[in-house]
This record gives sequence, C-alpha cells and structure tokens, in this order.
Amino acid sequence: MPKENVTAEHLKSLKVQEAENKMQHDLDRLLELCPSDEIEKYRELFRNFMTLFKRFLLKSEKVQWQEIRSLPPEYLIDYNSFNNPGKDIIKGMLDKLVVVKLNGGLGTTMKCMGPKSLIPVRNGLTFLDLTIQQIENLNTEYETNVPLVLMNSFNTKDAIGDTLKKYRNLNIKIYTFMQDKYPHINAENFEPLPKSFENDESFWYPPGHGNFYESFSRSGLIKKFQEEGRQLCFVSNIDNLGATVDFAILNFMLNNSKSNGPDFLMEVTHKTPADVKGGTLVLHNEKIRLLEYAEVPYEHLDEFKGARKFKYFNTNNLWMKLEPIINLTTNNELVLGVIENKKRMASERGIFDVIQLETPIGAAIQSFPGALGVAVPRSRFLPVKSTSDLFLLRSNVYILKDGKIVMNPQRSFPSAPLVRLGDEHFGDYRDIDKRFAKIPDCIDLHHLTVSGDVTFGKDVSFSGNVTIIANHKERIDIPQGSELQGKIVTGCLRIVDY
Repeated sequence: MPKENVTAEHLKSLKVQEAENKMQHDLDRLLELCPSDEIEKYRELFRNFMTLFKRFLLKSEKVQWQEIRSLPPEYLIDYNSFNNPGKDIIKGMLDKLVVVKLNGGLGTTMKCMGPKSLIPVRNGLTFLDLTIQQIENLNTEYETNVPLVLMNSFNTKDAIGDTLKKYRNLNIKIYTFMQDKYPHINAENFEPLPKSFENDESFWYPPGHGNFYESFSRSGLIKKFQEEGRQLCFVSNIDNLGATVDFAILNFMLNNSKSNGPDFLMEVTHKTPADVKGGTLVLHNEKIRLLEYAEVPYEHLDEFKGARKFKYFNTNNLWMKLEPIINLTTNNELVLGVIENKKRMASERGIFDVIQLETPIGAAIQSFPGALGVAVPRSRFLPVKSTSDLFLLRSNVYILKDGKIVMNPQRSFPSAPLVRLGDEHFGDYRDIDKRFAKIPDCIDLHHLTVSGDVTFGKDVSFSGNVTIIANHKERIDIPQGSELQGKIVTGCLRIVDY
C-alpha cells in the first residue's frame, strides 16, 4: 500500500489536536487538586476555557482584508436623528432598563493596586461613587427603580463588596456577579501556569469583557429582571464617565416604530489621533462586524488607524435586549473573536511570557440580527486610562452635575485639550495631589505637555499651548499665581523659601 501523502493542513490539524489534548490533560490533573466544594464550579470553568482555547488554536489571526468594507450608511444611524421623549413616558421606559457596568479592572496603569473604580476622580468621589450617584438621581427624579449591576472579577470582588456596604440606605438596588477566572498559559509550551489552587492569583486572569454574556446569563439576574418586566440593558465601562443613560437612545431601542428597536446597538464616535487603535465597525461578508486592531494585517495597519476609510471607533457603550442574550448563550450561538494578549510575568518560578485569551464584548454584534451602530457625540466617550485623563477631569474644563461629568459651558472650544503628563513623575494617580498644590485653570488650554520633576503652586493658569520639561536630575517649580500662555519652560527653575 502506498503511503498517504501528509499535507500541511493535516500536519497542522495534528499539532492542534496534540496541543488540545495536552491542555485537557493538564486541566484534568489540576482539577484533581481542586477543593471538593468548588470542583463543579471549576469543571464548568475549565470547560468554557477549553472552548476558547480550541478556537484560539484553530483561528486565523488576521482577517482577509479584501473581505472588509467600510460600514454602509444603512447600518450606522446619526444620533441627531433620534427623538427626545417627553418626560411623561420616560418613567415607563426606565422601568424596562438595567444598567450594567464592567468593573473587573485594576488601576495598575495609574499605580493603583485595587479596583480602578475606587480611584478618586473628582471632589473625592470615585468612579463607583459617581455611577451610583447618577442612577440614584435618575430613580429619585423619575420615581423609578433602575437597578445597577456590576460585573466584577476575582481581582475586584472583595474590595467592591466591602465598599458597597456604605450604600445600603440609598434609593438604588445594586447587584453584582463575577466573570470567569481562567489560567494563564505559558507561551513557550502552552501549559497552564497554575499547578494547584493555592498558588498566587497572578497565575489566573479574568478573560475580557466578552465573558459578560455567559457570566450574566449564568448568574440568574437576567431571568430575575425579565420577571420584573425589564427588557434591555445598557452596558459600559465604569471608567467611561460619558456613558450615562441617554433617553433618546433608550426611546429608539424601545419605541422605534419601524422595527420595535434593534436587539443590539453599539455607540461609536469620530476618531481622533488618540483613538487610532480602537475597534471599528465594518461590513465583513455582507454582515456587520467589529474589527479589532489585533485582527488587522500588518501591511494595512496605517489604513486602519487613519480616519479616511474608518471614521468611527467603538466606545464600548452597548445597548442590548435581554431575551436575545438568553437565546444566544443557551443555544451556544454567540460568536466572539479571540484576542491573544501576551504579557511578561515574574513569579517565584521565574519570568514567563504568558498568554491571556480574551474576548471583546462588542464582537457579539455579529450574533444579533438587525444590530446597528449609532454615531454619538464625543461627550459620550470620556474614559480615564491615564493620569493625564484624570488630571483633565479634575480641572475646570469639566464640571460635575448630578453625578455626571460634563464640559464646562465657559470653555470656548468644543473639544477638550490634549494633556500629556510624563509617566516617570506623574504615572501614579497620587502624583497629581503631590505635584499640584491645586489643579491649574485650564479653561483656555489647547495642549499641555509636562515631563520631568515639575511641581505647581496654587492659582496657576494655562492657556494656549504650554510645554514644561525639566532637565534630567533637575527640577522646575512653577510659582503660585503663574500665568502660562503659549509658553515653553525648560531646564531648571527652583523656587525656595527664605
């Protein structure tokens, strides 16, 4: 008998099967060490992880660029075409709404070791404080009871649970559920890093906000809300302070005369130079889809980052009906892209290059029939990803109103200034309080760059373009009452008391 030809595809399938079998074997051995009272939980968790791992082994990392088209106008609605409902029907709409905040992240980018949502943002209020204040004000004004739901991770669960105790007497019901906990993968040999359940939590990770659908459905909260007559949820990142309940969008979702509203609506907004890596909505094989930066072939990255072909990016503000979420998760019909997130990790066992397999929540748009995008104003996207963002939100460029951060009407420019604070001296969120005696007046600021060892006295004002750069191992002290208009300050400037 002649030997069967071994094709490249066959070899690839053998390698995939080998990796899959090895991972399953390693997880089975790990499960044998699981505490008896948690074994069923981890058995299901590992089953879900293996589903994601198989998709990772089989998936093509990059899309076929020739199959990608800019999103046609019929898939993207202009927010300005929405009707604002009268106050008499708002209460009835709010009775059908659930607000969900994605709250699994740590504030490590700003040197915070706890939940990011507990970082003070303004007037001593945290992201969580502001979110709760928004919903409480909504419930009080419209005599309704919109619930707030927090999706925590194992990293944030305990700290958030302790913090929520102080809100027990407010006019708001707060619910929590936890996203899954997956093992890090050794990038070199595809082995799971945990070797027991007593290891450091750093060997585990929460698998991205795309895990929302399965975790939310499994929590039982969807069924509870449906029994209360609720029909849809508004989901957003807790660090996006522009993601507030919008009555015009809510009205479109519930009372669209043409189709009784779409099952899924993604808010997108115009790109700026700061948003070049944000996912964008495209048409792929005649179907709406979220295209992520990691999926773009290298030779087309410049085209993806530009605003000529892809003018909008995903804000991660998502509106979706509850019933389709149940149907898609129950029938295992949810399609989510797999993102391979590589990181370097140091532990007692040495330094590892590890892989986190994650899924983006917005990728589910392709699973909801009739899904649409809506082009919203930039004010709907106000995230805090760095101390530069935090500085700006604490300045007088914005004001605080009923828990909402909004642009100061005294600012004569329609957009916020661009602020860049150097990581070495301003990377920790506590550096803002340490280096600024008081946040300067930024109402007329265009662009601010600060780098090096720089401190600021009280009653400083910026306007136009301002650059302050201290030389290495030298320091600049900006004196109290300084007015910097279109100034460049470099070198060394030390103010000392007599």
